[in-house]
Amino acid sequence: MRLSTKYMGLELKNPLVPSASPLTEKLDKIKVLEDNGASAVVLFSLFEEQIEQADSNLEHFMDYGTDSYAESLSFFPKAHEFMSGPEDYIENVAKIKAGVDIPIIASLNGATPGGWMEYAKKLEAAGADGLELNIHYLPVDFNETSADVEKRYTDIVSWVKDNVNIPVSVKIGPRFSSLPAVAKALEGVGADALVMFNRFYHPDIDLENLETKRQIQLSQARDIRLPMRWISILRGNVHMSFAASGGVHSAHDVLKLTMAGADVTMLTSALMTQGPELIKKIEEDLIVWMDENEYKSLEQMKGSMSLIHSPSPKTLVRDNYMRTLLDFQANNKF
Repeated sequence: MRLSTKYMGLELKNPLVPSASPLTEKLDKIKVLEDNGASAVVLFSLFEEQIEQADSNLEHFMDYGTDSYAESLSFFPKAHEFMSGPEDYIENVAKIKAGVDIPIIASLNGATPGGWMEYAKKLEAAGADGLELNIHYLPVDFNETSADVEKRYTDIVSWVKDNVNIPVSVKIGPRFSSLPAVAKALEGVGADALVMFNRFYHPDIDLENLETKRQIQLSQARDIRLPMRWISILRGNVHMSFAASGGVHSAHDVLKLTMAGADVTMLTSALMTQGPELIKKIEEDLIVWMDENEYKSLEQMKGSMSLIHSPSPKTLVRDNYMRTLLDFQANNKF
């Protein structure tokens, strides 16, 4: 009970939730995560493109005339490159739900309002306890305004919330002109939680072959500062649950994010490098630290370091910026 938390209406025994990754794709791996203390899991994502490619007519038109624009098609994955099709994903959700006792959160990854959103209803019917909408979108249209981009998010969330009864979280990136306004807008269309943040995979350039090079760099502990900062700003002003994603590697990371206002802390990179046993170790380390510092529960510390406790948040943010620069200058003589 000391580590229990509530996330988008789900009662969880602790805040340690493995996020969408290859570790949460199959039942046997998820059972290992459950055995090591995971309180819930976010399943490997089902992509908008997978759903669209399942339509054989779309496949036909994608291949038709390939010779005339082969370069553009080469950027888009073929159906066989995905691990499974949408119907296989639905069956897998049902299988996983029947095989574990912890809540299962399905993941839909898309960016364009359309038919793929119908699968939210199928995922609910398959037994998912919740749904994470991973809206991974990087604007490249110079005629698309910030208001257009934000409307894209609220349109997707609004439709899904109107068509399912399970709780819905929204995984977003940090690049909005006013993230607090976006958070309020998502709250307004019914989102139950914000997952902060999505990671944009920036391609490199291969100078030898003169082509783009795709790669994933796993997170490090210092990466928690971005979600920690924004969760501390939103906590208490936006009435949704908050999940911190990116950089959680230890009990200290979990404690900091909880004090900022996170309801759950999601793990992927640390589990990939240190194994699922890390969940159990973090859980044990949390209890030790709480005993030493006389905390009876995580709930007691949740949001204790958020900006809602500041009489002047705007002044505090500017003060932090200036003091950080001055402290650096004072400690580093040039």
